[in-house]
Amino acid sequence: MRFGIVILPQRSWREARADWMGAEAYGFDHAWTYDHLSWRTLAAEPWHATIPTLTAAAAVTSRIRLGTFVSSPNFRHPVPFAKEIATVDDVSSGRFVLGVGSGGTGFDAVTLGQDAYTPGQRHERFAEFVADLDVLLRHESPGSEGISFDGDWFTAVNARMVGTPAQQPRVPFVVAANGPKGLGLVTRFGAGWATTGKDGTDGEAWWSSVRGLVNQLEDAAHAAGRDPLSIDRSLSLDSGGSYSVQSLGAFETAVGRAAELGFTDVISHWPRPQGVYAGDRNILDQIAGRLDGLR
Repeated sequence: MRFGIVILPQRSWREARADWMGAEAYGFDHAWTYDHLSWRTLAAEPWHATIPTLTAAAAVTSRIRLGTFVSSPNFRHPVPFAKEIATVDDVSSGRFVLGVGSGGTGFDAVTLGQDAYTPGQRHERFAEFVADLDVLLRHESPGSEGISFDGDWFTAVNARMVGTPAQQPRVPFVVAANGPKGLGLVTRFGAGWATTGKDGTDGEAWWSSVRGLVNQLEDAAHAAGRDPLSIDRSLSLDSGGSYSVQSLGAFETAVGRAAELGFTDVISHWPRPQGVYAGDRNILDQIAGRLDGLR
């Protein structure tokens, strides 16, 4: 089992710097931040930009992998975003992981004045976004005129990446998906899969939904001719109506249940002083002391 922690981009870097360094010192395998313009009930609170935050985190860490949890096409175009990803990956010496999802219907979906897209449209846009990033992040061939595509959602004319990717053949994708079409993208493009379980469920119903999604992933992999075990599986432990960092016991129980379902990675949230993900930093200290024993 590998362990991840999400640090929301709310504190000034003078304060947040210690958290990112602390995530590495604690022994977490990966650290993430949300890729939103703002988020749900926290829209009126401070919220810093994702890529500068991860670039700063890359500069003050040396081992831990860093990623977006998750990026979406709600407010991003693949060409400039690919340049930003490649730059963070270079700064981090190849430690970047791209978490990517279709984009919800909340804050990010309307801030730029977008239309209200149907689920089908959001999936089509997502599929094109991932396919374009897959091409861009491999960089153009030497001597080529660049990378071009003309889709229903995104266009590029001789886009330039230039140079060699820090990771070969490109940064790994962790594709967030809870439905059949999204799981198909996991099998095509994902080094890993991430899930939050079924929306609107909690407790045992949530765990049951997670089990069902694991079965769907395996079916999708078999249908695509891919070994299901070749796909890393990440579970957001804080999506089922309870907070995994509320106590050491709660964390250990959640990790054990995730392991039973075949997850290779679990992801929790750094404690906030109040509101969503409110918790005690002392509990995180206790969890850190148990990570090696739970691997």
